[in-house]
Order: sequence, then C-alpha cells, then structure tokens
Amino acid sequence: MSTQHDRRPGAPFTERTPRVAAARALTRRAGREKAGRFLAEGAQAVREALAHGAVHEVFTTEAAAARNADLLHDAAARGVPVSTATDKAVAGLSETVTPQGVVAVCDLLDKPLATALAGSPRLVAVLVGVADPGNAGTVTRVADAAGAGAVLFAGDTVDPHNGKCVRASTGSVFHLPLARTRDVREALAACRAAGLRLVAADGYASTDLDQAIDAGALDAPTAWVFGSEAHGLPDDLLSAVDDVVKVPLHGRAESLNLATAAAVCLYASARAHRR
Repeated sequence: MSTQHDRRPGAPFTERTPRVAAARALTRRAGREKAGRFLAEGAQAVREALAHGAVHEVFTTEAAAARNADLLHDAAARGVPVSTATDKAVAGLSETVTPQGVVAVCDLLDKPLATALAGSPRLVAVLVGVADPGNAGTVTRVADAAGAGAVLFAGDTVDPHNGKCVRASTGSVFHLPLARTRDVREALAACRAAGLRLVAADGYASTDLDQAIDAGALDAPTAWVFGSEAHGLPDDLLSAVDDVVKVPLHGRAESLNLATAAAVCLYASARAHRR
C-alpha cells in the first residue's frame, strides 16, 4: 500500500496522505472545532481567503492548477503551501456533487460578540435557529452586499464554517465579522448594548415592511432577527424585540424563503440609512 513516505517525489497527494486526511476531518463540525480550522472550496472562496489571510495550505488537482495559475501563484507569493493532490483526494474535501478542485485550509473566522459589534454598526443580521447552510450562507452574502456590519449566528444555528454555508456566501464570510453564541438572549443583549434596535421578521406580524419604512422605523441602527425556515421565531423572542415586521406579499405567493425575505428587509434598512 502506498503511503506518504513511499510516494514518488512530485507525485500528487492521495486521500491517505496525512495532511489530506487531517483536512478531510474539517468537513465535520467536531473536526473544525478541534482544529480551529475550516475549508474554503472553489477559486472565488480561496481568493477571498488569501486576501483575508490566515490560510494554512491550498490543495489543488492538476486540472484546477492549470485553470487557476494566477490564484496559486498568489498563494505561493504569500508563503502559503500549495499541494497537488489526486482528483479523489480533493473530492474528499468537497461537499459538492461537482468539486471545483481547489480548497484552502483556513483559520476559523468567528469573533466574540463584542468584537463583532465593535465600531457602532448601523445594520446587523441575526440568524436564530437557521438550519439550512445554503440559506445561512446566502443571508451572509446579502448582509455583506447591503453593507451590514456583522452577522450573528445564535441558538441552534448552522455553523458558518460549514462547507455549503461558506460556498453559498461566495466569499462574504471573509468580508464582515461573524459571531456565534448558543444563547439567543446574549446575542440580542449584545445588539442592544451596541445601540441597535431589534426588528424581527415574521410572516404573521401586524405591521408590514412598507408601513415600517413610512413610519421611519428603519431609520435607526437596526439588528434584523431572522428565524428558522420551518418554525420562524418563538413567541417569547418576538415579545423581546422592539418591532416585528412582515414582508408584504402583493401577489399570490404563499410566502418567501428565508434568504429572499432577508434580502428585502436588509436592503430596506440600507436604503433608509442612505436616505
């Protein structure tokens, strides 16, 4: 059986190479927590990770190396080791059906709540109990695009370093502070301490977004609180915020998915703040 020690010089790493095996452990939350590292897959994510710093290694297939020569040259220029591995080895680091063939090993990104909210942000997204990594990553991307100052992952919410979440953010996880806490009340208290008004998005609210905008309710620095796709926000949390608002449905659609509703809400605040 081939091992790293009898590997031909210059031959690609395999899935049995210890460094590849160690990176593969980062596809699981427990492995990420233990190592303090996560994986960023795809050329765009790796590019953003390198610009952010704290990349430990880049794995690439030979085909991906040919497609991304500039990216790998940038990694080498920054002193980041670039390791060629077999297609099977790199596919084992991916959580997609069609891997892009280039993966970076990065330090975890989350910061303490007070650090993430430092600097008096005017717009923050708080995800509470959001289980779907695609939605969580897309909300992070939208928050970044809308100019938010931070994204908080509270309660039983997906890990922001989950592979699908990182990919859905298209690099935005590297652009704005992220914080995690199991204690939802702690997240809300930190937002209040940072001078933010708490506004929850809820499909059954009596006030809709148009009314909130007309009343000037979004003019102040705001933390938007979004609940899970299946269950929304619990009643005790809805009673703990400053305002509860629904996105108006002018057509016949039954509802909006989380990421779409978050985009509408966050951009409404961004517009109010720039008015």
